[in-house]
Amino acid sequence: MNIEKEIKSIKERNARVEADKAWETSLFRKICILIVTYFLAWLLMVITGTPKPYLNALVPTLGFFLSTLTLGFAKSLWLKKIYKN
Repeated sequence: MNIEKEIKSIKERNARVEADKAWETSLFRKICILIVTYFLAWLLMVITGTPKPYLNALVPTLGFFLSTLTLGFAKSLWLKKIYKN
């Protein structure tokens, strides 16, 4: 393989990686997962006869939402104390 083809291949791979990263961190993805999480939790609670499923389904949904927060202070502490590269 010649240099030009290798460079083109690397650029294409980098573009795919950047697109995947953009998707993973996108607000649209988070909202989609929130909606699916709420609906599935609600459905399970309706099936099992849980009282107020529309309200109780918020618990796992909010749990997911909280897990998506970046927690900047924790990240900087982790980078400084644990990761130490």
